[in-house]
Amino acid sequence: MVAIFVTGGKQYKVTEGDVIFVEKLGAAEGETVSFDTVLAVVDGENSKFGAPTVDGASVSAKVIKNGKSKKIIVQKMKAKKNYRRRQGHRQPYTRLQIESIKG
Repeated sequence: MVAIFVTGGKQYKVTEGDVIFVEKLGAAEGETVSFDTVLAVVDGENSKFGAPTVDGASVSAKVIKNGKSKKIIVQKMKAKKNYRRRQGHRQPYTRLQIESIKG
């Protein structure tokens, strides 16, 4: 069974048992979260596509870890003006393991 759901402004295609990285959620490690904005559920011959979401469908996942990704460097420079800025950024994420897909 495959599902496509939305969280953090992005769409994710998952099956049961997958481990994915999503934008940071307000859930602690070990908690179970549920996503109700499921766009599609495909189970062999049975396919359901929402307009915009599938009614009664949900994806539940367990929070494995909350963390930060690797640092990226953001630089600005204006030529001939002696203007240079350097800044680092680490995007927070939540690591999820998909437990079940209902729909």
